Order: sequence, then structure tokens, then C-alpha cells
Amino acid sequence: MKTIILKEPGEFQIIERAEPEAAGYGEAIIKIKKIGICGTDYHAYRGNQPFFSYPRVLGHELGAEVVALGDNQVDATLKIGDRVSVEPYLNCNECQACRSGHYNCCERLQVLGVHTDGGMTEYLKVPAQKLYKSEVLSFDQLALVETLGIGLHAANRAKVQPEDKVLVIGAGPIGLSVAQFCKLSGATVGVADMTESRLNFISRHGISDHSVVVKKVLTPEYLREFYKGDLPTVIIDATGNRNSMLNAFNLIAHGGKIVFVGLFQGEVEFNDPNFHKREMTLLSSRNSLPSDFSKIISLMETGQIDTAPWISHRTDFDRLPKDFATFMEPDQELIKAIVEV
Repeated sequence: MKTIILKEPGEFQIIERAEPEAAGYGEAIIKIKKIGICGTDYHAYRGNQPFFSYPRVLGHELGAEVVALGDNQVDATLKIGDRVSVEPYLNCNECQACRSGHYNCCERLQVLGVHTDGGMTEYLKVPAQKLYKSEVLSFDQLALVETLGIGLHAANRAKVQPEDKVLVIGAGPIGLSVAQFCKLSGATVGVADMTESRLNFISRHGISDHSVVVKKVLTPEYLREFYKGDLPTVIIDATGNRNSMLNAFNLIAHGGKIVFVGLFQGEVEFNDPNFHKREMTLLSSRNSLPSDFSKIISLMETGQIDTAPWISHRTDFDRLPKDFATFMEPDQELIKAIVEV
């Protein structure tokens, strides 16, 4: 079967691999149909992705079709031919985190396309319990469920309420999904980014109340213009940029919450008196939970979330090695790229 491997930073190679062996106990074999490209993939391509080693088959945002099932299926309704989204977080079910329901941050977590080979291939064998089917959604939509899960989990970490004034920093796909769920919570939502075209996209589709153009370093005085003199009670930083993340400590309202959903390779440092006087809460957000996948599919099936406008770029297996780098160019105005298998 055809497989794309990232040999080292900046170098993709199309290779042939054997198809997966027969599905075993609790396993399924899926045929990959659509693959979403996310920030993790771009970071891996540039060589600055934490928890990563080369060579690696990327791909963890997957829309797929079930082609084989082993014995002991957790979901008795799962059948060959089903369209599915894939939860790419392979947890151990034994560690303290898993026993307490924190499957997303399992102590021995293996994420498809990051710690272990992912879905940039024709067929993949996965635990059947990691598949979430829909008889309504397209493969395009199913490939975007994982991205949405990151946003939903981050919003849930902040426990966003209707009375909150939320600032999402970073208008890439993750920031877009974060803003989507904060808006669904009824909160007032502002999105900050340096790229006006992304802000215009989010505003045009009603995902934010305010577009905060970042020309220099964000300041409290500037933000007060968007929140009727107040500061945001929740800041969710989806940039993965050190300077942006550390500056959030200066922008949050007293008693507010900061959630880091983006990450960088380095130390988070902050002024302790500033941290204490605001009595702020600092949270990290990693991946998402199984229940998030089911909720998102339901929201998409009922039309409460429309991801069709998100897909701005498409490519296929043969063109991906050439197209991938071009997606990162500023003039591309990228929102989300999809690989068709």
C-alpha cells in the first residue's frame, strides 16, 4: 500500500508498505479516505514538534471507512462499510491517569502520527473502540472531528460560562475550533491574530464577536476597547508562541483563567506577585476525551457546527510532498488543508 513518510524535517517520501494483517481481538482495519493537516504536522515538518522522532508517518485527523473487524467489538453496531472518525489517542487504560478518566493525558500515551505512525497511508489497523461512526457526515467532516475536539476540550478546561469575556489568541484551525465552542457556550468571544484574513473569516462566519488585530504586543489598554472597559475573564492561547503565551499573564482579568492549548519547547516563566495579586488560574489543555468525539459528531449532524467553509486547500497523496510546504506560505491564506486518499 502507498504510504507517505516524513524521513526528516522538510523531507517527505512516498513508499510502499505491506497492508495490515487481519484484524485481531478488539481491532479494526480502516481505509483512510481524508486526512486533515494540522499545526502538529507543520511543526514536525519544520523540526520543532515536541514529543516527536523521525522517520514518522504523519496523520491523526482522519475520516475513514471500516473494511475489517476482529472479534469482541466494543460497539456492537459498528460494521464493515461504516464511515468513521478516528480518536488518535492510544492510551494504556492502566495508569493512574486512565483509571481516573484522564485518557487524553495517559502516562504512556501514543498519538497516531506523533509518537507512532499515523494515517498518511491507505489502510490502518486501530482499536475498534477508537472509532466513532456517522451515517450522516461526509469523510471531510469526519476528518475535522479531532481538530474540533481539541477546541472543545480547551473550552471545557476553562469551564466557559455565558457571562465570560473570552479572548482566543491565535486564529489557526485550533483557535478557530476553540472560538466555535466558546461561542456556543454563550460567552462574548474575541479572537486575536496578526493575520487579518483569518480574523475576517472567523467574523464572517459568526464565530467571534470581536476581531483583535495584533500589530505589536497585546496590551491591557488595547483589549479594554473590545470588552467595554474590562479585561478578558478567560484567555485561551492557541499560538504555541512563547512570547504570546507569557504575555497572557499581563492581560487576564483578576480572578480569571488562562488556558494554554498551544505549546512550545521551553520554560513557562511568570512574575509571581502578578500571578498572585490577580488570583488567576493557569491550565494546560491536551488532546480531548472520548465523550468529546461523540458530542461533536452530534453537533455536526444537527447542523450546529458547519465545517464546510474551513477547508481552504486540498491535495492528494502524489502531490502532498510538493504542496505541503506551500501551504505554510503567508499568501496562501490557509485555514485547513485536506489530503484526499
